[in-house]
Amino acid sequence: MSTSEEPAAERGQVITPTGAIPDGVVVVEDGLITWVGPAAEAPPRWAALVRQTAPGPGRSVLPGLVDLHNHGGAGAGFPDATTSDEARRAAREHLRHGTTSVVASLVTAPPEVLLARTALLADLVEEGELAGIHLEGPFLSARRCGAQDPRAMTPGDPRLVESVATAARGGLVTMTIAPEVLGVVDGGDDVVAALARVGALPSFGHTDASAEQVDVGVARAIGLLGADGSRSARPTATHLFNGMRPPHHRDAGPVAACLAAAARGELVVELVADGVHLDAATVRAVFDLVGPGAIALVTDAMAATGMPDGDYELGALAVRVVGGVARLASPEGPGAIAGGTAHLLDVVRATVRGGVPLVDAVRAAATTPAEVLGRPDLGALVAGRRADILVVDDALRPVRVRRAGRLVQGVGEAPTAVSSPARTGPVSTTRTSTTFPTSDSQPGPAATGTSHQS
Repeated sequence: MSTSEEPAAERGQVITPTGAIPDGVVVVEDGLITWVGPAAEAPPRWAALVRQTAPGPGRSVLPGLVDLHNHGGAGAGFPDATTSDEARRAAREHLRHGTTSVVASLVTAPPEVLLARTALLADLVEEGELAGIHLEGPFLSARRCGAQDPRAMTPGDPRLVESVATAARGGLVTMTIAPEVLGVVDGGDDVVAALARVGALPSFGHTDASAEQVDVGVARAIGLLGADGSRSARPTATHLFNGMRPPHHRDAGPVAACLAAAARGELVVELVADGVHLDAATVRAVFDLVGPGAIALVTDAMAATGMPDGDYELGALAVRVVGGVARLASPEGPGAIAGGTAHLLDVVRATVRGGVPLVDAVRAAATTPAEVLGRPDLGALVAGRRADILVVDDALRPVRVRRAGRLVQGVGEAPTAVSSPARTGPVSTTRTSTTFPTSDSQPGPAATGTSHQS
């Protein structure tokens, strides 16, 4: 990345947390955003700089995106990395595509593996390469394991939570837990209490729980997260719908409980809105029900992101990617969906293409996840925040990326693989209505087989 300290400006349709400025400008100085507003209203101090900054045709200026759930990319997976360089390669694959803050996700594994991987990733958190660490397991439901290894799942263990937090050196952000698993939400010194104690958030997922069990878990979490040191007062739900017992009108299950909690302002729900994990109509419905302030768009990306189809690994499990869709490899045929192959900007594109307004999609991909991280300096084009900026063209393809004001190298290079459903199809960056033609709302072939989704 370049290191120029000169003031700079980005001009185009500027997307703020509350709306779009058709011809707007974001001024950057010393790594921070110093002014945001209509080009015609630039203060005298910045007027000459703004005049020199011609708006590119169809350009939009977005905040740098924030991905709370990411297992890797560029052929490297965080759960499998044994060197900092491997993990750094994965993080930078997403940085080049506009994700300026990446939370590295691990998968269910034996304690010694989780501790070793966490310690390695903590180095990159301290360097600022990663925004934090997420553990997806090991206190999960084997019945809803998806692409998690059920052999390594265990009852809730608060001591393991504390050991992981120590290895993370302040970098542990979230842990996915199933509230029905023994020791997770039992009261007293359970896993939820341990997470709150170490400054991390419970994230309900990979669960076969009843709605009532989720309600108890959410209530316990929000009762503990209000203390000083909490990143956020709201827990999260890991990739809503995926890895969860589906709702039934006589058995609401975890999905309905999570949606209700999000609508009450008590929970943030992750959505892997990549055109594979969820149908566009499902994504639109969640935005309508709970709003972008309770949604974090995530990738669930794995090592194959930015890579050709082929064979990969996710923790201890073999994965085969065909047509941009990652599934567990099995002699009996394709298994559960095993993470995603899209960048977060691809997810934003798919979300907007499915009928969600761009302002809402960007808020859910940047502002809300930054709130989950407890980082008021990230996630929005607001004066005083870190100058994490993503400039895109009219097809929502990356043109330029800044992190802390510095230009990121390699942006806009042709991707190695373009078969992911999230990367295809036209998009309108000025859409304001949530309606969309029916033909573009239907899932493609990759979105079938939902009973096997992770």
